[in-house]
Amino acid sequence: MKSGSKKQWNSIVPFRLRGKSATRFCMYPKVKSAGRSPGNTPVYLNVYDLTSINGYVYWAGLGVFHSGVEVHGVEYAFGAHDYPSSGVFEVEPRQCPGFKFRKAIFMGTTCLNPAQLREFMERYSTNYHGDAYHLIIKNCNHFCEDICYKLTGNRIPKWVNRLARIGVHSATAYSLRPLRFLQYGTSRISETTKTKRRI
Repeated sequence: MKSGSKKQWNSIVPFRLRGKSATRFCMYPKVKSAGRSPGNTPVYLNVYDLTSINGYVYWAGLGVFHSGVEVHGVEYAFGAHDYPSSGVFEVEPRQCPGFKFRKAIFMGTTCLNPAQLREFMERYSTNYHGDAYHLIIKNCNHFCEDICYKLTGNRIPKWVNRLARIGVHSATAYSLRPLRFLQYGTSRISETTKTKRRI
């Protein structure tokens, strides 16, 4: 991480792809947490609260969370912006600005050294553009799920991104419901609403 303010976000962009396609990347050896041995680097999932309501609903396995992956003393996360470039950024571990740190979860280990990890992150960040960020379909927790699985072979805990999964199922169920709209002036009323008004 570059020196400077602890609260500064530094973008990860693919500086050197060495002529390889941006959509391909080299899969480095993975080591599961059960096989941790000296020389392997721990990988942590750092989870942050986005709202104080999490304190009331966390016990039920719900909440709105931000997450980042910590490896080699650097935390990588994904965020939104208006440009078609990488939305992956790095911060000091457990210090992501704008969020309240909740907990660090040990995900496993990786054999990547800092240079290999940086190259891996630069390549993989091309799949996460800031203008493609979506709270339900492609958010910071999806990014962490992908990175943790690629580095350790382990998935993040389901509660971290549960609300997004609920949102996907709700949106899918809503979109599958047949609706025919009738135009009345400038407002739209569904046929089911129209029949309810007649009764």
